[in-house]
Amino acid sequence: MHNNNIEQICKIFSETIKDTRSELQSISDFSFLMAVVMSAQTTDAQVNKVTSKLFAKYKTIDDFLNLGEEKLAQEISSIGLYRNKAKNIIKLLQILKDKFGGHVPNSREELEKLPGVGRKTANVVLNELFGLPTIAVDTHVLRLSRILHLSESDNPIQVEKDLERIIPEKYKRNISAFLVLHGRYVCKARKPNCEKCQIAHLCPMFNLDKENISHND
Repeated sequence: MHNNNIEQICKIFSETIKDTRSELQSISDFSFLMAVVMSAQTTDAQVNKVTSKLFAKYKTIDDFLNLGEEKLAQEISSIGLYRNKAKNIIKLLQILKDKFGGHVPNSREELEKLPGVGRKTANVVLNELFGLPTIAVDTHVLRLSRILHLSESDNPIQVEKDLERIIPEKYKRNISAFLVLHGRYVCKARKPNCEKCQIAHLCPMFNLDKENISHND
């Protein structure tokens, strides 16, 4: 399974999706990392509701370290897994302060050593903060990679490898953002808006559905 229209799909995305920055709100590099950690199994919109108030009250790493795990947990209690996330965030902020002068490291190895930071989070941070062409695979990227025949796998690491191999170099930095935003606003999981889709004519699923309809007529 392989889509021969990858270059064309990427080109259309690049022409129609102008703002590829993360929708997560932040006020600094460390607060962006916090927001990404908070976003695991939670929507960006839900995280932004919390962080818009949180980052207005607490500005520095020391502010959060002084706040402590228990009070941070209370502040973020409306998002999923909030206790665990509060625990990881306080630990990782302490490491950033002690080891990296309060800054987020630009190395995958160092990022993945931080509590609560896995491969996907590291890829998001490296891409957004440091402009590296890393490919973060979330549920949208996973789903659309199957729909568009970019990968056959359900395994995020394998999908990342497949995309790494087939996406043209000039689109690699933005491919995750393209797929996330397309999945969030157009090709929605519950109700895909094929009528408004700029790449419907290149989508194997859409064209298969059209064939099935014409055969049934």
